[in-house]
Amino acid sequence: MAQGAKRTVRQAIGVVGLAIGVALFLSVAAARHGFFDLGVYYGAIRYWVHDGGEIYDFLRPFTQYGFTYPPFAALVMLPMAYVSWTMAIVLSVSASVVVTLVLFWWLLDPISRRAGWTRWFAIAVALCLAAAYEPMRETVNFGQVNMLLLFLVAVDLLRLLPSGSRWAGATIGLATAIKLTPGIFIVYLLVTGRWRAAVTAMGTAAGATLFAATLFPDASREFWTEALWNTNRVGELSFVSNQSLRGVVARLNPENPSTVAWLALVVVVLALWVWRARAAVAVGDEATGLALTGVLMCLVSPVTWVHHLVWLLPALILLVDNAMAAPAGSRRQRRLLAAVGIAYAFLISRIVWAWERDFTGIDGFLGSNTYVWISLALLAFLPIRTVTHQTAVGTAGQEEGRPRSSVVPVT
Repeated sequence: MAQGAKRTVRQAIGVVGLAIGVALFLSVAAARHGFFDLGVYYGAIRYWVHDGGEIYDFLRPFTQYGFTYPPFAALVMLPMAYVSWTMAIVLSVSASVVVTLVLFWWLLDPISRRAGWTRWFAIAVALCLAAAYEPMRETVNFGQVNMLLLFLVAVDLLRLLPSGSRWAGATIGLATAIKLTPGIFIVYLLVTGRWRAAVTAMGTAAGATLFAATLFPDASREFWTEALWNTNRVGELSFVSNQSLRGVVARLNPENPSTVAWLALVVVVLALWVWRARAAVAVGDEATGLALTGVLMCLVSPVTWVHHLVWLLPALILLVDNAMAAPAGSRRQRRLLAAVGIAYAFLISRIVWAWERDFTGIDGFLGSNTYVWISLALLAFLPIRTVTHQTAVGTAGQEEGRPRSSVVPVT
């Protein structure tokens, strides 16, 4: 058997073994949510289209949860009114899987080249690991839109912006019109001096919002004047699933959480992010800019449920990328691999739920906010890299079968 064929067989066996291990892990560790959030979207859209009700008046039976996204999101989800519940589930899961595949295809290429892996093997391993990642499995089990929004932002920052496309900013604008929180990436464009892309993003978001308002004036009026400000529709801030800085402060005093303390923490975190994001863009590291801003969004949003932490995926992948770029067996490589291994282990463990009912005491403070501590560490210490173009060295390395290095660490 040829050497290439032997490698393919070994890789296939490794992937199958990993997939079996992940399946066994999920059989005992994964929570089942029955596509709860998708059920809210589905019920609200059908209530709106078929029953003649206002979309923001709908509440899922026996719950306080209703449709919380802007009217443009309702327009995007409108086809759900004309398909069965089963088809809605199929479409939701399929869309998340497809955009995850594409995102991994973009982010994993440097890792697979350095490690000498085939691209399919790197993606297959990453998909298995992502299936065990709590935010990803929560996104799928709830029927959430997180991966779709991450994909839209990544299209801009990893493809349109680096290529100098005149459409750079457009998909960030669409993501912002669907759900307001990706608007932080418009701020990212502004603080890093990409004015044209920022204007395009703002124009796209405004245009999509006005288009939805033209089609659905009553729904738009209700969202912007009432539903947006009704925090009771999203749940308790102190709930352990809220892994944002606001959640940390709320768990210190659930009855009267300090807004001043929260805002002070937000200001500090924003200052750190501005410094690091500008440093990343200054050396051409757009992927790290994407990762840092995704982490920031999770930290400063008033509500960051566990499933929202799929926005940490680019940072975790880039930690692996930096580790593979370090000299083999070096202290830096061991330190980076240990960091990503520890972070990943916590993020598949459901550890915060051990304090779901009682998050008092030092152990409650530390344990119930575990994912927040990981987010803060990623924001502060994710390496920033200088992108290099070592054409001659890279070509020689490929000819000799050696992995090619394309980044040099800055921090």
